[in-house]
Order: sequence, then structure tokens, then C-alpha cells
Amino acid sequence: MLKKIKKVFQKNWKALILIIISLTGLIFTWLIILAFSLPNPENFESRTINQSTKIFARDQKTILYEIHGEEKRTVIRFNEIPEVIKKATLAAEDAEFYQHPAFDIKGIIRGVIINPIFRGTSIQGGSTITQQLVKNTLLTPERTVTRKIKEIFLAIKLERKYTKDEILGFYLNQIPYGSNAYGIESAAKTFFGKSVGNITLPEATLLVSLPKAPSFYSPYGSHQDRLKERQSYVLDRMAEFGWITEQDAEEAKKEDLAFSKQRFPIKAPHFVFYIKTLLEEMYDPQVIETGGLNVYTTLDSELQEIAEKAIFNGAARNDKNWHADNAALLAQNPKTGEILAMVGSRDYFNLEKNGNLNVSLMTRQPGSSFKPFVYLKAFEKGFTPESLVFDLWTEFNANCSPDPEQNKQDYCYHPENYDHQFRGPISLRKSLAESRNVSSVKLLYIAGLKPVIELAQLFGITTFDQEPDYYGLSLVLGGGGVRLIDMVQAYSVLANDGAQNKQLALLKITDSKNNILFEVKPEQKNVFDSKFIRALNNILSDDSSRQPTFAPNGPLTVPGFEVAAKTGTSQDYRDAWTFGFSPTLVTGVWVGNNDYSPMQKDAAGGMAAAPIWNDFMKQALQKLPKEEFPKGESLISEQTMLNGNYITQTPQGYQIHNILHWVDKNSILGPPPEVPQQDPQYNNWEFGVQKWLQSQQIELINAINNQHIPASFISLIEPKETDAIRLNEPLKITAQINAASKILSVELYFNSKLIVVFEPNNQNLYSVFFVPSNVGTKNEIKIRAITNQETVIEMKKEIAEQN
Repeated sequence: MLKKIKKVFQKNWKALILIIISLTGLIFTWLIILAFSLPNPENFESRTINQSTKIFARDQKTILYEIHGEEKRTVIRFNEIPEVIKKATLAAEDAEFYQHPAFDIKGIIRGVIINPIFRGTSIQGGSTITQQLVKNTLLTPERTVTRKIKEIFLAIKLERKYTKDEILGFYLNQIPYGSNAYGIESAAKTFFGKSVGNITLPEATLLVSLPKAPSFYSPYGSHQDRLKERQSYVLDRMAEFGWITEQDAEEAKKEDLAFSKQRFPIKAPHFVFYIKTLLEEMYDPQVIETGGLNVYTTLDSELQEIAEKAIFNGAARNDKNWHADNAALLAQNPKTGEILAMVGSRDYFNLEKNGNLNVSLMTRQPGSSFKPFVYLKAFEKGFTPESLVFDLWTEFNANCSPDPEQNKQDYCYHPENYDHQFRGPISLRKSLAESRNVSSVKLLYIAGLKPVIELAQLFGITTFDQEPDYYGLSLVLGGGGVRLIDMVQAYSVLANDGAQNKQLALLKITDSKNNILFEVKPEQKNVFDSKFIRALNNILSDDSSRQPTFAPNGPLTVPGFEVAAKTGTSQDYRDAWTFGFSPTLVTGVWVGNNDYSPMQKDAAGGMAAAPIWNDFMKQALQKLPKEEFPKGESLISEQTMLNGNYITQTPQGYQIHNILHWVDKNSILGPPPEVPQQDPQYNNWEFGVQKWLQSQQIELINAINNQHIPASFISLIEPKETDAIRLNEPLKITAQINAASKILSVELYFNSKLIVVFEPNNQNLYSVFFVPSNVGTKNEIKIRAITNQETVIEMKKEIAEQN
């Protein structure tokens, strides 16, 4: 056989040599062409690397979320990577990295020749860390001889340009670890919820086990036993090279590791996606996903956690009690406009309930929570907290009969109060504090729809985009849709004494090299006279003025802190609200159902939303500076009839009329209208007043020398004539006293029996709860007020026993 081969070679040696030379030339030429077609690794470190955009809380440390494309990556410096990661990586991938050149001859022979030819496997293995870096960053992933040769060439070039430390740093920042985590920092946070600087030996050896087959070895996959084997291999290798002791290796193998839940790695999700929306208005999507931006927000992580717990617990309670399964909260610093907490729904991850819906950005009906802005405008126009308006059944459609006994068409408008009762003459202080509807509608009519809407827009309401007539007088009761985020901004003007800051969620944005791309500039301006703001806040922070509609020391108060608050409930109980504030914190809470279905009846803002607001504020205010509201002087109107005495200090002849008789709504501080009946609302308002007068027993007292003295009277608020009075059952009696002079004492009698003697109070509202033992078929309630003018104001009313 050998002789035959020798004979053939001797006969054709020239041809064979020519073939060999030709093949060598072709291979050489091919290698030259291949070399020139390779990517240039000269500027490897300066090339653009896709990095995640990180959204931080205000502490600039807490990462709320990373926005990324297919690669979630955070690049860190080589000296920030702990030695345990570096050594574990070498043990897993290339123990002789610092000794060999860019490639490993033995590994190449094994991976390119022995394995494919003798073991039938594909071309693989044999890659140094430098080659793996080239493969993952500069080349396509196909497994061919050509790509392997390119890999070697590029690895040689790379090691000529960079040190081993630099190459290892590139590698650890760029290779995939699975679950969209690229680079060791992203991997540490993805799988263990911590920065790589805090990684332990067991965690490090597990992380470096992943790049070999990220999907197969995934901690969230079905091959965790194989992952554990791979980790043990790495630990044994580290011990073999003397980088750890055998005892360290064995202890690490025994440690059970807790992986971060494979849940959406996000904190404050509603706020995060609100931020993402803001970023999309500033940058292209590609920049946001791959540009490595650092986004520093206003969110306070501690307050956010308190808010989330308050919403979750409160919504669960409301779901049980009121059939209201959702709630939202937004808190803001009124001094800076910075949003400190945002919870858009009960549970972001509950997709069945549309939990990802951010209700703080949705338009809902505010109910009575809009009333303060109407009262504020009225104060600016000349009204005072002591101005009196009649709270009586009133038909506000001038085309409808003012008589409640007559049938009403659908287009008629005669709102009820929450308790279905009417107070008669009531001060604006009591009207707002008790959230009386009828008197508030009257105030809106006089203050003017357009001026009130303009004030709301000035303060931050963005949803009033229709003509004023579109909203009508129901605006004061929540007839115009608002957003929670806007209402908190508007209430911030009240909390900040009339000064407004731009509402902020972003503080600063930098690029991956910490160059500042955006930084907020404080913008504060005075938008409303503080004397009117202070008068309003004095009402909203006065717990006694809320009574008897609201119980004393209820959820609208925070022990130890001065706070102001207002509730609201939309029609048919679809929305319940509470907005409240101190000088340092404004918080708004919404309660309801995402599908707009009504809650259970009586699920008012004070019942459903206020407890959540209170829960949050009690904890949050403990963490903020304690401040009180600036005190203002009492408002005195140039229009004397608006200083609280237009009913009791009537002109000669003791005339009592509705407010439109004395005040021209087009010129509130001007003279009374010459013909008040020309106002389209006058007759309807007057009808109620005159009917009320007929039902009252009012003793008007003249002074000596025929001098006109203010009239005084007592209004019985409860019980009504139709209310039940039964033997040995609790009875509540409440009366309002309007006195021209100072009250010294008040006596209350039931069927001639003295029940109680009251001390005078500032509100002149007197209430007692007792069990009568002398109930008859007809029962007399008598109230006597003694004043410092030695006069007695007295009223009697008979109420029949109800069986």
C-alpha cells in the first residue's frame, strides 16, 4: 500500500505541490479578506452600549423601575465589581485568562476538531473570556469555522488594545444572564434584588453559572437541580485554585438561596408609568429604552409605602361595607409642588379589576369637594364667612314652579341636602363646613359660573373645557368632572397661602455618563389673595363648625396637627372623596368602582374616603415639619348686608327676604337692586323664604324709644314634625339660635320639663340627646335663650306622638 502511494506521489508530485500551494494561497487570501471584513475593535470601550433607563425615588438611591428594550443593563466600573464575582467568573469560564493569549489552542482543537469529528457535536467550546466577549458583542451567533476564525482574529486585536482587567470588565458588563438581564449588576438585581456589591459567595457562584445557558439554568425554570450542579462545579474550581477554602465551598453548597420573585420588578407602578408618559413627551422611545438615562423623581418611598397600605386596607374595608372595591391616593408638597406619593388603584397587578388603571389621572365627579373654590370666589367678591344665605327647599329652574308640592318635570332642578333637611338661615361658615347643598348652589349663582370656572382653571383644574352653561349650577355639587391629580394641585394653593408651584414629578435627568439633561427650576407665584385663603382655611380646619352633620373629632381631624379638609360624594354614590391638607402636605383620596357602578347608599366621602385619608395623614405628618396655618383677620364686607346680619338687622318694618333682594349679583358691593324681581331666580328663592317665615314662631322685639333693634329667632332643626317621638326611645333635639345680642344661657324644655341648660357657644347651635319619659299624644318643645340685653328669645313647637 505504501509503495502504491509513494509511486503515485513520485509520478504526480509537481501537481500535488501545485494544488497545496494553490490551496494555501486561497486560504491565505481568504484569511486576508476575512481580516479586512472584521469589525474594528479599536474603539470598543467608546461604542454605544444599550443601557436601561432607571427611574429613582427622590433619595436618588431607590430604583423604582428600569425601562429597557430587549436588554436590561446597568454598566458599572471594574473596581465596583467585587473580587468574588471576578474569581467565580474565571473559575466558571476561563481560569487561565490572565496567563494565556487571546485564544486557547487546546480549547480550539477540542471545540473545532475533536468534538465535531469524533463526538458528532456542533462546533463549540474552546472560547476564552476574550473570545466570548467578541462573540457576544461584535459577531453574529452562528456556529461555523468562519465565525470561529473571526473570533480568534478579533480576540487578538482586542488584547493588543486593552488590558486583561479592561476586557474582564467589558465582559462582566455585557454578557447575558437570562431574564433580559445583561451585565452582572442587572443580574444581581434581577435574581437577588440587590446591587452586585452586596453579593455573597453562594450568590456569586450561582450568578456566574448562568451565562453558559441562561434559559436552561434560569432560577425560575425547571432545571434548578442542574443549576445547583453547575454552582457546585464553580465552587470546586475556586477551591482548587486556592481562591476559597474547601470549607467555604462546602458551606456555600449547603446554603439555600432566596431568589427575587419573578414579578414585575417595579415599585410604585402607577407613578412609574406616569413618569414614563412624561419621558415620552421629552425623548424618543429608543432613547428611553436604550439610552441609559437616570431619572430622579419626587416620590418619597416611605410615604409611598404608607399610602399603598392605607389604600389596600381601606379599599378592602370599603369593598365589604360599601361595595366599593377600588381607591386611589395622591399626596403632594404644597411648598414645592412635588408629588410625594401616588397610588392609582388598590392593586396594580390585579388585572381582573383593571388594577393597572391609574384613577388619579381619570376624570370623575368630585361631588362637594369642589365647593371650597366657589366659596373662595364668593369671599373675593365681597361675601364673608358670616354672610347668611337661606338653606331651604328651592327650585332653581325659573321655568318651574317654586312650590315643592307641585309635580316637577325632568328639567326642573331642586337639589337636596345630604341629610334631606334644611337649616333655614345659615352662615357661609356653617354652610361650607356642613356641606349644605342648596345654600352652596345659591352662592355659585351669585359668584358666577364663569368666574368660578376661571378660578378653578387658575388653580390647576384642567378638565373644564366646555362653556359655563354646559355645567350649570350643579357645578358646585360636582357637575364638572375632575382628576384627582388636578384637585390635589388646586388644594395645594389653599395649603400654600395662595401661592402656586408647578406640579412636579421629575427632579433631574442625566445620561449614562451623568451629564445633566434636565433639571427642574422652582416656579412659585402668588395667584390669590391670602386673606381670602386664610378665611377659607379657617372654616375647613374648624371641626366644631362641621357639627352636627359630622361627628366631633372624626376622621377629618389629625390629633396634634392643624389640618383642613373637605369631603365629596357624587350623584348616585359613584365617587367618594376626601381632600385635606396641612401647610406641609396635601392629600386627596378617591373611592369607588372602576366601572362607574354605584356604591352602597350612604357611602359618602366622610364614610368611605375620609378614613383612608386619616390613616395616611396620621402617619405621614409625623415625618414632616409641624406647622400651623397663617392666621388672618376676619373678613369685613363693604356690603353691610354680607356681614352676617341681613336677616336679623332688617330695615324698618322687619322685612325678611332672600339674599337677591339686597345683593345685586352683577355688582355685589354696589347698592341693592332697584327691582330685585328682575333677577330670574328671585321669585323662586323668595317663595321658599316666605314659606319658611310662615312656619316659624319669631318674636321681634322693639327697643325703648322706638329705636329699631335687630330681630332674634330660634330655628328648630330636629326633630321635624314628621319625625317619630316615642316613649322610652332616644330623642335628639337640635336648635339654631340667631340672636342680636350676646347669649348668656339656653334652656330646653320637653313637655314643660327642663331637660338641659346650655352654656353659650360660638356657633349658637345647641343639641341634646335624651330618652323622654313623659311622651304624650302631643308634645311641646320649648327653647328659651337669655341674652345680656335682659331679653328672652323663645320658641315653642308641637310634635305629635308617632305610633
